[in-house]
Amino acid sequence: MSFEEKVLNYMREGAYKPLKAEELSRQLGISEKKEIKRFQGFLEEMEQEGKVIKNRYGLYGIPEKMNLVVGKLQGHQSGFGFIIQDNPDTSDVFVPANQMNGAMHGDKVVARLLRSSGSNRKNEGEIIRILQRRSKLIVGRYEAGRQFGFVIPDDQRIAQDIFIPKGETKQLKNGMKVQVEITRWPEQRRNPEGVIADVLGFLGEKGVDTLSIIKKHELPEEFPPAVLKELEAYDRQLSADELAGRRDLRELIMVTIDGVDAKDLDDAVSLHKKDNGNWELGVHIADVGYYVKEGTALDKEAFQRGTSIYLVDRVIPMLPPALSNDLCSLNPKVDRLAISAFMEFSQQGELLAHHFVPSVICTQERMTYDDVRGILEDHNEDLRKRYAPLVPMFEEMRRLALLLREKRFKRGALDFAVPEIKVKLDDDGKPIALEKRPRTIAEIIIEEFMLVCNETVAEHFFRLKLPFIYRVHEKPADEKMLHFRDFVQSLGLTIKGTPDRLHSSSLQALLRNIAGKPEERVVSTVLLRAMKQARYSSENALHYGLAAQYYTHFTSPIRRYPDLVIHRLLREYLTGVPSAKRLAKIANNNYNAADRSSTRERLAMEAERESVDMKKVEFMEGKEGQEYDAVISGVTSFGLFAELDNLVEGLIHVSSMEDDYYNFHEDKLTLIGERTGKAYRIGQPVRVILKRVDKESRQIDFTLTDARG
Repeated sequence: MSFEEKVLNYMREGAYKPLKAEELSRQLGISEKKEIKRFQGFLEEMEQEGKVIKNRYGLYGIPEKMNLVVGKLQGHQSGFGFIIQDNPDTSDVFVPANQMNGAMHGDKVVARLLRSSGSNRKNEGEIIRILQRRSKLIVGRYEAGRQFGFVIPDDQRIAQDIFIPKGETKQLKNGMKVQVEITRWPEQRRNPEGVIADVLGFLGEKGVDTLSIIKKHELPEEFPPAVLKELEAYDRQLSADELAGRRDLRELIMVTIDGVDAKDLDDAVSLHKKDNGNWELGVHIADVGYYVKEGTALDKEAFQRGTSIYLVDRVIPMLPPALSNDLCSLNPKVDRLAISAFMEFSQQGELLAHHFVPSVICTQERMTYDDVRGILEDHNEDLRKRYAPLVPMFEEMRRLALLLREKRFKRGALDFAVPEIKVKLDDDGKPIALEKRPRTIAEIIIEEFMLVCNETVAEHFFRLKLPFIYRVHEKPADEKMLHFRDFVQSLGLTIKGTPDRLHSSSLQALLRNIAGKPEERVVSTVLLRAMKQARYSSENALHYGLAAQYYTHFTSPIRRYPDLVIHRLLREYLTGVPSAKRLAKIANNNYNAADRSSTRERLAMEAERESVDMKKVEFMEGKEGQEYDAVISGVTSFGLFAELDNLVEGLIHVSSMEDDYYNFHEDKLTLIGERTGKAYRIGQPVRVILKRVDKESRQIDFTLTDARG
């Protein structure tokens, strides 16, 4: 048990009352002066993180026993906010605008609860302490005043404009995108102040929109000199020493299968029938851990970045392109170092045996999803002739992948019918098409093979009881599942089981029953919103969405830091069990890597989503007045959200629905007209007119063709 756990467990005891540091140290058996001083420093660190609270009398306790909550503030443009608590099993706390007390969106805060959640009322709080300020850098639009300027933040969750002194605004023009650095934080009735850190340009200029997202999220743009210097040590040709101790698989038939635009090819697959009639699946992953060794500048930079980020017009890689697109990329017909996972399956898809081995490989072809789909689904004769030696393997891959998929669904894995969109750009970075990404047999083959490989690796190392990194996904909160059940019942659908004991197999049965029906898309979307976000953890736990007891991320070490760590652990553990001291260090490193990577993953997802949404809005510019078929994707008290077939979403404000006065029925997620009884609910098809497009706020407004007075 760690020192932190010991302190927290003691404070959680029913009889515990807040104590001073000296009293607490005595209760925990700490008596030496040197150890007491260390303990006091440790307590201060825990206080800064919000794990313990010191009150005005110098007494220490835990927040939940002091009517306090700790978490990150999520602001709203109207001035109020919500505290997202550190404990994921607790509900958010509403903070009225007059109780924000100088806190900004993104701050880590302590709040006193003002109202407990009785009946249907939400927790309400007052911010009493700011533990950690958000980043000082904010991106927004500059506006000039007579005696000063101000910056309106792009992030609408930041309710305050930022005051800019006159001397800072000489070279600026109205409407410019800028990055501002806060020099004075807001107070109760005073806006924050700042200085201009960077001028990005005007919104319509090429690349400024994406640059604004990069600056807003402070995404890394260049690799430090120390990282680039380390790359110089690597030879492009593999030496005999590098191949020593590796299994030579260069004659084994294997291919990569990726999107046509992919440059970082980190996984290859092979499949053949054994003499006993079973399949042997090989998943061969680039041995990135060989090049990115623990503690190096490369490793430290990869840890900080956590993941590659895929924006619409560029990639911000976790590793330098010399590694991600060259030395570690499994490009065709070149020798590459890999970690190979071999899995033997019966003809019924049962995993019978597995083993892992460092290897040297040489992929025969760089296949695309389009080509594999053409071979297997379209029976394109030209493609089948061109890849004739590989066609039998692809057909066996289809058989095995579909077997694995069916077994996964039977155990309760969820399959969300939520399509992704690909934005096509012209040479000037303007969106010219929004295309849904197809999900064909080619994507299914790679998805199933990677999933089963990740599960196999996770279970193998869980059984060894060695420190590891897992991918976990907790079951949804009972409250959210109760709302989801009520929602599907309003559509005339049913789910087996109660919200507190809802197995994922019941949800998968629901998804299967509505597959191909009009409500499929919206039910999948609402269910996805009810789910908790998957995360990395140094402790194993169920992956609810996959219905997997053991799961990890092993197959993408070029673009995900946990995968890279796991590769290094696998190679180290293959040589024997490390010393107790080394295992303790590994466990600590894993905890830090899991925590950091989870945070960076959430940031990457937000930046990527913003990048796509920005281009969606730009694509709709100039199309005002045109009519479209749409589906209602959300219902609120202020109107309807409607989604077009190209996944562009916009708001139909209730004020534009002039044919009646509409009331919001929260229990049914429906707007119902008082006079006509006309009802609008999620999943309902509608016809809309594009009314307004605002690229800066990334907002689109529609009106209904049949709801005009």
